[in-house]
Order: sequence, then structure tokens, then C-alpha cells
Amino acid sequence: MEKNKKHKKLALSHLKIWPSRPRALAIMVSYLISGAMTTVQAEEFSFNTDVLDVNDRSNFDLDQFSRSGYIMPGNYVMSLHVNKQELPEQPVTYYAPDNDPKGSEPCITPSLVEQFGLKPEMNSKLRWTHQGQCLQVSSIEGMTAKGDLGEATLYLGIPQAWLEYSSGDWAPPSRWDNGIPGILMDYNINTQTQRQQKTGNQNNSISGNGTLGANLGAWRLRADWQTRVDKQTGSGKSSKNSWDWSRYYAYRAIPRLGASLTMGENYLNSDIFDSFRFAGVSLISDDSMLPPNLRGYAPEVTGVARTNAKVIISQQGRVIQETQVAAGPFRIQDINDAVSGQLDVRVEEQDGSVQEFKMDTASIPYLTRPGTVRYKVATGRPNDWQHRTNGPLFTTGEFSWGISNGWSMYGGGVAGGDYNAMALGIGRDLMMLGALSLDATQSRAKLPGQEGTLSGGSYRLSYSKNFDDYDSQVTFAGYRFSQKNYMSMSEYLEARTDGIRSQNSKEMYTITFNQQFSDLGLSAYLNYNHQTYWDRPANDRYNLTLSKYMDIGRFKNISMSLTGYRNKYNGTNDDGMYLSLSMPWGNTGSVGYSNSINRNDTTHQVNYYDRINDNDNYQVSSGISRSGSTASGSYSHQGDLAQVDVNASYQEGSYSSVGMSLQGGATATLEGAALHRGGSQGGTRMLVDTDGVGGIPLSGYGANTKSNRFGKAVVTDVGSYYRNRISIDLNHLPENAEAVRSVVQGTLTEGAIGYRKFEVISGEKAMAVIRLADGSVPPFGSTVINSKKQGVGIVSDDGNVYLSGINAGEKMSVHWAGKPQCEISLPQKLSNSSLTDLLLPCRNLTAALQE
Repeated sequence: MEKNKKHKKLALSHLKIWPSRPRALAIMVSYLISGAMTTVQAEEFSFNTDVLDVNDRSNFDLDQFSRSGYIMPGNYVMSLHVNKQELPEQPVTYYAPDNDPKGSEPCITPSLVEQFGLKPEMNSKLRWTHQGQCLQVSSIEGMTAKGDLGEATLYLGIPQAWLEYSSGDWAPPSRWDNGIPGILMDYNINTQTQRQQKTGNQNNSISGNGTLGANLGAWRLRADWQTRVDKQTGSGKSSKNSWDWSRYYAYRAIPRLGASLTMGENYLNSDIFDSFRFAGVSLISDDSMLPPNLRGYAPEVTGVARTNAKVIISQQGRVIQETQVAAGPFRIQDINDAVSGQLDVRVEEQDGSVQEFKMDTASIPYLTRPGTVRYKVATGRPNDWQHRTNGPLFTTGEFSWGISNGWSMYGGGVAGGDYNAMALGIGRDLMMLGALSLDATQSRAKLPGQEGTLSGGSYRLSYSKNFDDYDSQVTFAGYRFSQKNYMSMSEYLEARTDGIRSQNSKEMYTITFNQQFSDLGLSAYLNYNHQTYWDRPANDRYNLTLSKYMDIGRFKNISMSLTGYRNKYNGTNDDGMYLSLSMPWGNTGSVGYSNSINRNDTTHQVNYYDRINDNDNYQVSSGISRSGSTASGSYSHQGDLAQVDVNASYQEGSYSSVGMSLQGGATATLEGAALHRGGSQGGTRMLVDTDGVGGIPLSGYGANTKSNRFGKAVVTDVGSYYRNRISIDLNHLPENAEAVRSVVQGTLTEGAIGYRKFEVISGEKAMAVIRLADGSVPPFGSTVINSKKQGVGIVSDDGNVYLSGINAGEKMSVHWAGKPQCEISLPQKLSNSSLTDLLLPCRNLTAALQE
């Protein structure tokens, strides 16, 4: 290799470009150039073509390789990488600098700079060119910009010292994406048919809930619905039907405030006061906008199902979640962390029995980072299921201020006509001893038709701690005492409507505890809730689970679990125990034994579980109880269009039951539409475009999915304010498809419909020969571009080219000297014979346009 002032001479010694390997030229030349770039990034290169084994040594077009990373001036759609983090695709303009007419550099606009996440103090250091439209890269010390046209990507390197905080799963607000406009409809439908063998009565039920919504910019418009139909035959009872639009609301993120604004019907979200339904406006600091390690606690519901059962979680009549669970212990952990207050839990068994209990959600000690303030404000009027107001105009607000590294102060108040309350508390980070908070709330209420004012206090203590040295965690422990005349807002509204007080709470003890006994391979989980009242019997709930993995002889990875529980509700005890034992069987299956004991029955069962593939699994079981033999089975399918679960149960001499659930949705935008399986109802999702090519497998979150016939798919297993990564599963691509760009990322605001596009080349592959009108061939190194502006081949010796993405009747253009020169037309019908010895005349573009 010889070098002068402005050029490097590359001797491609011993490099021979065979007709069957034409694409090797671009790969090898690019490799050699990138190696030279490590010393001189902006240098030009010329090539010693004498060493190439080609027939026509005067017919070359290697200008595209003569400069490292050279991209011709023009407009491009490119994805951006800031360090190792990807930003959405957007227009990028390349222009020739005034001091280098043969060069090119990207115009980094102010709108692109806003997405970098620069620290505020950096804004004063930025310098601009082209009338303030393009960033002068050198104004950010250490910044680099390099484009890759083959990857359609602009790589930007910025020293981390100039950027806001970011992590592997979280990006600063400047990179959040509000998504695109669109409409959505999510649903969760459950059906069940149950037949009583003794009476012959049959009960058919259908229940469901979902969300209808629309997105416009940063705004999310939503309407929640729920329905239930019960029809009985043989009992003489009439059918029951209900359909309710449970609430109408709109919300949006306000990143500058780190908060979410909601208008319409909602439930008060408070860390101090209880929750109630109202119509109005709220502005709430959103913990989900914080980095993952600074986010709060989400409630979870635990219990034990005696049979295949449906668990309905609701709050003041509104169904939050319906989930079908198998017999045995269940633990539902995916409840939105915006849910607060008391939850109603109903477990509908397939034998017709029902378990009901209430669960108080809890917040970890109310601590805030030093120097910051978290706040929640709301105003409106309480309303009911008929969307009618049923209480006075109120205003509520609360705050938490991080005084120092160890101390936080918090408080708030509710002002609403005849009801007023005020709270004040303090939190302390005890470092190695955990976190603790203590608060007091004072209420004053005057009920209609009653003389005098009820005044009382409520006092709460909360604690949380990870004991790393002991492998244990107190997720939450709390105690609350309320005086007899203390009233929460929801108690006041109920008494105001009904004329009498109920749910007059006195004391509440709550604890959620995990313990790992590593030496024994044993883990323990405890959930305990004790609630006493001034005017009614106490309620108790506890759930204690012990789990262990072990090996016995040649049997490996045996799992054993023992759960004991009590549910004392309205003075009635429901005690029970559940024992399970399972071990692997085959490559993907497991076999097990379970024993269930409750106040009504004792059941022994053996079961077999197997996973067919990533999207399908099933379970069958058989056993015996005091009532007779039992059998049950379930099948789950994570489909592209919906998630489907079916189950069946049989109890000798008692009942037989069949159930099915469908969970899915539809999302439609101007960029396309698709049916999809369910996620969080009305929640965040990503519309993925596989460039119009159907059947492209996608992976990243949950079960895999494929794009529909129009090349669209919706991925619902994405998180708000998390950096979500979705990729094409290259191992299962169809034979006639090739992914040029196989990974996309995005950080979406809550409820957004994100949009990302993969670059996919679809069609047959074949060797071809290109001939110009005068019988000559295009220059060596010319590129073939399809109608989607994708490079599908590079011309080698004698016009030979290996083409990908061949589709019947498609037209492609051949480029050299920096522009399209002629056009080829592919056969109208493709077959094995037509793709053999393919000769493609290349017509002058002017003549092609005239035809």
C-alpha cells in the first residue's frame, strides 16, 4: 500500500472476485477501508485494480468505496444510535461542507439534539451552522458522527459526562416516544358451562371486561367496559344480563413535571388517604417515569383455588382484572401499581362454590430522594356507576419532600364540604435497618340528618427491609389504628348515601415477607392481614408457603411446595392446606402429585404438564376425593391473534364443567393495523412493520409472534418508560426473506402506540447477467436497487450479479456514478427454469419512462 498526501493506494493482492461471489467485493473493500479509518478517518482511497481478475479493466465504479463512510448528499431515513442506545427512525439530511465540496456530513437538527439527553448546562455550549439548523459537531467535546448507509443508521458518540442519567433499561425523558395516532380495543372474555349431576341444572355464564381507546399526540382517550351474562336451565331462575361502561377518562404524560395528568372519571390514587371514585382532574407524580431501581411497590393478590377457578379482582364494583387459574396456590403480581386502597377478591370455583375476601393494598414507606418533591393533587366530585355525582366538590393534595439522605417529610389534606381531613408524616431511611415511616391523619365529618361533628384520628406505621445477609425481605409491614369517630372519605360517602356507617375500621396488621434458606434449598413466603372493626367481627387472612428444590437419587430437580391458608371473612373461617410435588419428565414435561385439604373436602391428584413449544402448553390431572373420582385438564395457546385458554373439570356424582378464556385486542393506525393477543388493557404497545412482508417471526417479550399477511404485528408485552427491544428471529426466517435491519428499540410513554419498521428483503434469489442496450455491461461495482430503495446486488465481472428479493414483474434500477442509470424488469412469472441463466436487459431510464 502506497501513500501520498491525499490518497492511499490499496493493492488488493491475491483477491479474486468470482462471478458466483460478487457481493464479496463490497464486504472486503469495506473491511479494508474500515481498517484504514482507524488512523485517518477522512482520507480518500484509490484502488490498484490491476490485481483483480476481471476482463474489462477500464469499466469500474468504485467511487462509493473511495471515502471511508462516505454518503452522498441527500435526504435519508435513518435510525440513530447515541452511544449504544437506539433512537427511532427519522429523516437525516447529508450535505457537502463548504470547506470540502467532495465530502459529506449529516445535518444534526435541533429536534435531534433534544433527543440526546444532554445535561441542561450543555445547551449554552452548542454552536450551529446553516442558519441555526445544523449542529457543529465539534461544539460538543469528544462527539463523533458516522453514518452507515447499508445499515441505514447514524452512529453518534457522545461522552457520558455530557448526558443525563440513563441505564440499560431506562432512557431520560428527552428520548421518550409518544407514539403515533391510532385506535385500540382490548378485551378479556371468559365463558363457562357447568352442569350439576344430581339436579341436572346447567349454568352458562359469559363475563368480560376491556378498554376502548384512541391516541392523539400525547393524549390517551379511554373508556372501560365490563359485562356479565348468566343463564340457568332447569332451576326456574331467570337470566341475568349486565353491560356497563365503568368509566370514561383521558390522560397524558407531562415529562417536564415527571407527572401524569388525568381528566374524567377515575379512582383517587393516594399514598396517604383511601381511594374513592370521582369525576374531575388529577395531576400525579408518576413513579414509573423514574429509573427502575427508584420505582415503587405494586400490590399482589394471593390465595388457593380448590379447582380450576376464575379470580375476579375489583374495586368499588369496577373489575380490574379477571384471571383463570389452575387448582392450587395462585399469586397475581401484574396489577397496575397505580391501584391503591381496598380490593375485592372473588374466586369462582368450577364446582360452583365462591371464595370472597378483601385485600388492602399497601405502600412501602413514603421516602423521597433528597432534594426532590413528589406530589399528587386532584379536584372534582365523587360519582357512582351511573356516572352521577353523589358527593360534594372536593380538593385533595399530598406531597413528599426529601429533606436529606435519611429523612423525608410528607403530608396532605382533603377538603370537601362537610368532610375534611389532614395528614402529616415523616419517613426515615434506617440504612442497614431498613426504611420506616409514621403518619397521623385527623378527619372531621358531618353526616346529613345527624347533629354534631364526628372527629377522630388514624395512625399508621410502615416498614420495609431487605436483609441481604439472611436472604430475607420484608416487602411491607404495617400497622394502623383508627379511632371510633375517624372516617375516611369513602366511609363518609357510603354513610352519606345509605344513612348509616359501615366498615368502621379499628386496627389493621399487614405483612409480606420472603425468606430464603440457601443451605437447605428452602424458601418461605408469608402474606398476613388482620383487620378489626368497631362494629363487626374481625377479618383474618394469611397465606404461608414453603418451597424446596432437591435431588433424590437419580431423580433431579424435584420441587416440593406446602401452602397453608386461612380466610376468615364475616365471622366464617375457611382454612386449608395444599401440598404439591413435581419433577421433570422428558425434555419439556413434568409429572407431579398434589393433596388439597379444606373444610369441605380432601383431594389427592396426580398430574402431567408439558410444553409443546414456546406458545403452547397443556396439563392433565386425575385423582380421588371424599366425593369420588376427579379429573381436569387445561390447554393454553399464545397465538398471534389472541391468547386462548381452555379447561375442563369433572367431579364424580357432583358436577362437570368446561371453560374458555380469550384475551386479545385490535390496534389500528395510519401505518397499518393488526389483531393481537392481550397485554395491559388500554396500555402501551408497539406496532411493528416488517416492510410489507408477512410471516416474519418476532421475539423479545413474552411468547413469539409473527407479522400478519400485510406485514404488521402488535407487540403488547412492552413497558412504559422502559427501553423495549424487539428483534426478528433470524433462525426462523422464511427462505425467501432476508432481514437487512433485524433489531428495533423504543422507550414509550404510558399508553402509547409505538411504531417501528424493519427493513426486510423478500423474494427469490438467483444469479443473473445484466446487459446494456449496446451489449456492454454496467461498470464493475455498480449497485442494483429495488423499488423499496434497498440494495439487492452488486455487479461483478461481465455483468454478473447475485440478486436477492426477486419478485415477479418487479422493476429495479442499476446505479453507478452516483445516480440511477438504467432499469431492469424481472420476469412476469417465476419458476425454477426462469431463474436459471437469467439475462436481464437494462434499458436507459429515459426510454423506460417513455414506455
